[in-house]
Amino acid sequence: MISDEDKERVRQATDIVQLVGETVELRQRGREFWGCCPFHHEKTPSFKVDPATGLWHCFGACSEGGDVFKYVMKRENLSFPDSIRYLADRAGIELSEDKNAARGPRKNRLIEALTLADDYYHTMLMRGRGEGPAAARAYLAGRGFGSDVCRRWHLGYAPGRGSLVSYLRGKGYSPKELIAANLAVERSGRLADWFYDRAMFPIHDEQGRTIAFGGRILRPANNAPKYLNTRDTTVFNKGKHLFAYDRAKETMTATGTAIVCEGYTDVIAMHEAGFTNAVAALGTAFRIDHIRLMERQRVSRIICMFDGDEAGQRAAERAVQFIDKTSASMVCVVLPNGQDPMEFLSSHDASAMQAQLDAAVPLMDFVFTKRLAGYDLSAPGRRVKALDEMAQLLAPLKNSVLLDEYATQLADALGMDVVETKRVIREKPVKAAEPEVRERRREAAARLAAPSAVPAAAAPFSGDEDGYSPVPDDYVPADAYEGGGVPVAAAPANGGSFSVSRMLSGDERMQVAVERELLSILAAMPDEVRPYADRLADVMWADGRHEGMAWAMLATPEGTAPADVVAAATAVEPDAPQILSSGRVVSSPGMDAREKVAFLVDSVELYSCKRRVREAKARLRQAGDSGNAGGEDAEALFEKATALQKRINELTKKLSAVVEQ
Repeated sequence: MISDEDKERVRQATDIVQLVGETVELRQRGREFWGCCPFHHEKTPSFKVDPATGLWHCFGACSEGGDVFKYVMKRENLSFPDSIRYLADRAGIELSEDKNAARGPRKNRLIEALTLADDYYHTMLMRGRGEGPAAARAYLAGRGFGSDVCRRWHLGYAPGRGSLVSYLRGKGYSPKELIAANLAVERSGRLADWFYDRAMFPIHDEQGRTIAFGGRILRPANNAPKYLNTRDTTVFNKGKHLFAYDRAKETMTATGTAIVCEGYTDVIAMHEAGFTNAVAALGTAFRIDHIRLMERQRVSRIICMFDGDEAGQRAAERAVQFIDKTSASMVCVVLPNGQDPMEFLSSHDASAMQAQLDAAVPLMDFVFTKRLAGYDLSAPGRRVKALDEMAQLLAPLKNSVLLDEYATQLADALGMDVVETKRVIREKPVKAAEPEVRERRREAAARLAAPSAVPAAAAPFSGDEDGYSPVPDDYVPADAYEGGGVPVAAAPANGGSFSVSRMLSGDERMQVAVERELLSILAAMPDEVRPYADRLADVMWADGRHEGMAWAMLATPEGTAPADVVAAATAVEPDAPQILSSGRVVSSPGMDAREKVAFLVDSVELYSCKRRVREAKARLRQAGDSGNAGGEDAEALFEKATALQKRINELTKKLSAVVEQ
């Protein structure tokens, strides 16, 4: 269990602008930074980062927002506790987690053990004696990797025979830790090295820390795989990491291009030739998570360098399913004579490789050409068979806008009717997806089942029924009506669904939005709002969470930094970062800070008064001829409603005058 103190240490140690700036191009506008949202594709920047509050928000299609932890959860697909651990690792903070929690060895201990193993393997390669190290050096030299390359890439040799286990046990690491890092395995009651007599390629996370290894066998043995990789552990997931990503990400960002190879030696050869944006999958097929990882570097072009053999063709066909799931163009290069990048570069210079890259063809065109070349299309029956098999290839794109283009292309190639071709593709079942893809679909279904945000289409200060409003009428935060004083109705009996926000009156929807704007400006400029504390004490809040957050923030001492004000709100309401990040008025032009605060306080009071009047009228109707309205004299209640209406008229006139200026 992670303590609140540790969470706060991590928050304070994380620079949100630096964190977001790793994958988003940010430009400063006043006190804030803006860029294109990394969580959906857009051309106009709608993504705001406020360094003072430590919050971010997207005012575009996804309407996401929150603090540094929510950002990492979204970007890295992590749980909340793991987002804290991720940022703690990044900041070099060791968390004092509950020792009784059954979590297994700590991640930092595993990474330390893997780093020592990396050093051990490298020393064995560079200084080891005997047949094993010599065979490893000969293998690497045969691929053009001399001592300088081996040092730059920290390549190594794993002797096996329990030597690494003995070395790390001597450093104080337990059998449980070595097994958890997949450096060792228990065999016949004894601990043995996982890697044995192999040339070793260290695998790093994006921060450059050793998290896994790939080992290439040197002397074939019975049933031994050519390549052996670290299994998935708590610090490594082969479906989410890429070889050399830590080295390639800077060039990816600079060029907008990523080159995906099939092997470790290919990537090293590409980097040594100057193509430092090359990466490779790690003992698994190319996956959507790999594409998402590259998209974080704003990659707009992915060049797939597949081998020219049958395995390369299958890899290209598997990659087709991702064409419509990324804004990056996916193109393909197959080197002549069935060569891989390392072989090609051993006999050609970098300019020849660049020419091959420049001649890359769209991935689908390559797959079409290779597939259709294998068919005998001389007879109609054979063309029908080809259509059936090609339809399976295109089935994952049946709901894509790209279907028309590819169906027409296939129909033309086979001499088939376009409409019939589309029908066959649409009726073809999609083969079972990989586990992580199925999990993403379940997550997407869960999101669709929840109340969705109504995106803001208008600019701030658009008019409502009284001629003014600090936010658009259709601006409804996604989680604005979950708990906190707004009742949630039961689902329809017929199993249908509805948006809870649509069940509220227009005034109530507006009050929730205005409250959020006020809370956002309170987080950003707490001392500007403090003079209005007495007025806010009389507000009838539409969302009970908002009231608790307001008083938690106002209770902080004068001069408290905005980030600490946000932390105070989060202490009483876990959803505070998402709520506070959604403010639009705080960064809108046209008013200074004091004018904005006054405008929002007046607006919150106005909607509060309207709700109080509606409540009073309801109680008067309930009282009828009895003259008793829930224990309160009807005449006194009428006078109160009259006074409230007078105040409503005053505030309406005042706010309308502000908007008209």
